[in-house]
Parts: sequence; structure tokens; C-alpha cells
Amino acid sequence: MAEGRERIPTFPGSGKTVVLPRLGAPTADTHAHLDMIADPAGALARAARAGVTLVCTIVDLTEEPEFTFNGLAGWLARAAEVLDADCVALGGGEDLGSPGLVVPEVRLILGVHPHNASAYDDAMHDALRCAALEAHTAPVAGLGELGLDFHYDHSPRDVQRDAFRRQLALAHELGLPVTVHLRAAHDEGLAILAECGVPKAGCIIHCFTEGPDMAERFLALSDSVVISVAGPVTFAKAQQIRDALQVIPLDRLLLETDSPFLAPAPYRGEPNEPAFTVLNAARVAETLGLETATIASRCMDNARRVFASRETRP
Repeated sequence: MAEGRERIPTFPGSGKTVVLPRLGAPTADTHAHLDMIADPAGALARAARAGVTLVCTIVDLTEEPEFTFNGLAGWLARAAEVLDADCVALGGGEDLGSPGLVVPEVRLILGVHPHNASAYDDAMHDALRCAALEAHTAPVAGLGELGLDFHYDHSPRDVQRDAFRRQLALAHELGLPVTVHLRAAHDEGLAILAECGVPKAGCIIHCFTEGPDMAERFLALSDSVVISVAGPVTFAKAQQIRDALQVIPLDRLLLETDSPFLAPAPYRGEPNEPAFTVLNAARVAETLGLETATIASRCMDNARRVFASRETRP
């Protein structure tokens, strides 16, 4: 139930002119990897055009975090220049939906991915604590992505479990939410969250790809658990995710891209970007029989609640 459709300038990498739905309200991409996108500034500008006004980007402390820490201010400034130029070129921005588009807010999520758990020693634990407490161009809004990946097993499973538990403990200590990555490890992830306790600030089950039974098990852990859906919600063979939407309360649902990975249909296989959040939102709205503006605004409210800055967190 989109408000209309909007033509977005050609996206790099695909050579295609991408058409995105107008949602009728701004929304948030709660999980992107801006440091892995070829043109982060351009991606932020395109997100603004699409109505994505909040972007949470992952910073893995084992994968050159300085690239984001040192580069983000420049990406934001360049994105603002691009938007300003668009408004002039298009006579005030009528085709972009607003003459006053601004660069999306960016918030940082810091942690160590389970792939890199072998690097999570005492020094890394201390470095993560310090980085989470330091001032950066954007506020640190959570820890992640942390968890278990038993599909690839890039780090030994016992090492993954230890890094997961230690980062959960740090989230409790700092009063921050966690973004949890689980692949081929949902049962064990549930057990560790139950053992360690869900952080009161929030627990985001990132890129949820399971069915309604698993969704209900996570939701039952704590009122602080929220479930985030990404591009796979649009895939033809992923009906289990759409079935899970039926049991997820709207106040416990988030949208994300996991860009540059997992581009949604009909651009599956292309480089993904935060702007594509609107495609995921449109499919969620269609599945639930709701207006796109309702999904966009509810998920934005949820994102602002979960990823509140430390200064505004209750």
C-alpha cells in the first residue's frame, strides 16, 4: 500500500535506475555497514531521498574501525553537498519529495562479529569498553553485531560463545542494547541470552530469517527483545519470515538492510544500500495489510527508542 513510487538516480554498481516506493513517513535502517559500501556519502544522500532518516552502522573493532571513526564526518559533509546540489538542479527538490532534505542521522553500533571472535581477548574487551565510552562524530547507540555463526565457523565455537557472553556482560555494564547475529545457532543463542540475561536497554535479533515459533521464543525472553527484518523478507521462498511477522507486535519490530549485503527483491544480487530499507518496509506492510506509512513510522519510533543516545536513555 505505497503512497506512490519515486525514481532514484542510478545506483553505483548496478548501472540501473532504481525505483523505490514512497512510504508516506520517514523510517530507519537499523543495521548497515557503511564502511563496506563503495560510496558511503552517496549512499547516505540516496537514503535521505528515499525517506530513510536514521541509519545505524556497524563498526567491528577488528576490521579497521578508524575507517568509520575518521571518515564519518567527511561522508556526512559530502552527502549534504550532494543533497544541496540536487535541490538546486531540480528547482527546489519537488521530485525528491522535499526542498529541505537533510542527511540521515547516523548512530554507531560497536562490537566484534562472531567471525572475528578469535581476536576477542582481554585487550579487545577493554578497547571495546573504551570505544563505547568515547565521543565520536556520531553517538554510540549499542554493541554489536555479536553472537554466534555456526554456519561458517570462522572462529571456534567455544571462542564464539565466550566473546558473545563477554560482550553481553559489557552491554549490561554500560547500559547499551545489543545487536545479535545468529546463524545456524538460534537455539544456543537463545540459551546464552537466557543464561546471561537480556540487556534492559534492548536486544535486537538482527536479520531474522526464522519462522513464527522461533520469533515467539525470542520475544518471550524479555520485553526488551525486538526483531529486525532485512531483505530476505522480500524473497519469494522466505515465507517463514512473513509468517513470523504475524506474531511480532508492531512495537517490537525493526527494519534494516544489512547493506551492502542482502539486497531485497527486485534488486536481489545487486549492492544493497540503506535506501533499500523502503522496499523491506513495503513488503512488511503488504504482508500485514497495513499502510506503508504505519510500518515506516512505527519502526522509526522503535528504532529511536532502542537506539537512544546515552544522554537521552532513561
